Amino acid sequence: MIARPRHLRQVQTLLRTHPVVGILGARQVGKTTLARELAEGFPGAVTRFDLEDPRDLARLADPMLALGGLDGLVVLDEVQRSPGLFPVLRVLVDEAEPEPARRFLVLGSAGPDLLRQGSETLAGRIGYHELSGFAVDEVGMDTSDRLWLRGGFPRSLLARDEADSFEWRRGFVRTFLERDLPALGVQVPAPTLHRFWRMLAHYHGQTWNGAELGRAFGVAATTVRRYLDTLSAALVVRALPPWHENVGKRQVKSPKVYFADTGLLHALLGIEDGADLDGHPKVGASWEGFVIEQLAVHLGARPEELHFWATHAGAELDLFVVRGRRRLGFEIKRTTAPANTRSMHYARESLGLDRIDVVHAGEHTFPLAEGIRAVAFARLFEDVEPL
Repeated sequence: MIARPRHLRQVQTLLRTHPVVGILGARQVGKTTLARELAEGFPGAVTRFDLEDPRDLARLADPMLALGGLDGLVVLDEVQRSPGLFPVLRVLVDEAEPEPARRFLVLGSAGPDLLRQGSETLAGRIGYHELSGFAVDEVGMDTSDRLWLRGGFPRSLLARDEADSFEWRRGFVRTFLERDLPALGVQVPAPTLHRFWRMLAHYHGQTWNGAELGRAFGVAATTVRRYLDTLSAALVVRALPPWHENVGKRQVKSPKVYFADTGLLHALLGIEDGADLDGHPKVGASWEGFVIEQLAVHLGARPEELHFWATHAGAELDLFVVRGRRRLGFEIKRTTAPANTRSMHYARESLGLDRIDVVHAGEHTFPLAEGIRAVAFARLFEDVEPL
């Protein structure tokens, strides 16, 4: 098992300040494993319920009775299968104020209904932690190429060979669309979403154009946007929002779309091994999305702090991170010879950036111009400070 100390610390911090903590993530991303690791170090009693186990469902037939007398840490796995538990948790938490003797840890695949239930029923009482796949800082930089190709799902990354990894991801896509999304309340037929997801793979790294995708798919732009929002809520797609600034030029107002896991992207594009990836037209966009995810993890940036920026005149930033007064810009180039451009200077001046880092595939970090430097991806964790 690969340890995940960063995620463990973040969940432990949330448990100290919230009576209910939700770990959200796609199926088989490691939520249950993280909860078990957390339970091993918990100082009190730990009680676990798996809502996919009919025996545990029977124990929870009367949830007030089953949960009301428990102390310590109560783990509810696959909570999206029983959203009716949220009102019960609210009652139990409120009854135990000011200092509850127990904490609830709920694990679930994110979805519109689950997030709405939590935000409406447990407002002010629940803290969320999104668990993504493995990141470079967890598996080591020497494994980064395999992580990029296979993605961060444990069974995919740790598969015996590329063929086994590829087949696991294809199976994941089928199960996710046929079983997991319907369980989250998504009513779109699985074949329809599968066609959309495959089509979306070819738009990875591009600005969202709902009208174009709608025409290609044969439906209205609002319909394909609903499909996009569904996959974003399920944490398998990242819709990176645009940033708007008063710069006197027309700016792009649509999000850029990335697959959150490049392994799933490659499975939908039919990319099975490194040779396939190197020769594919989407190799640059794939690497861009991969680096954005690694930067988000390393910086410790919250989703609302991540943006891209672009004008219709051509100036752009692949990633624009804003926290308080700090403003950081990143350009991502799959090259060993990065260069500064007029676009970078314009972006730095217009947005008041502390610095622009051009993340590249070479070996060295070096200055390109005042306030602009080239950062080797291999040195990302040494040369880029977290927020």
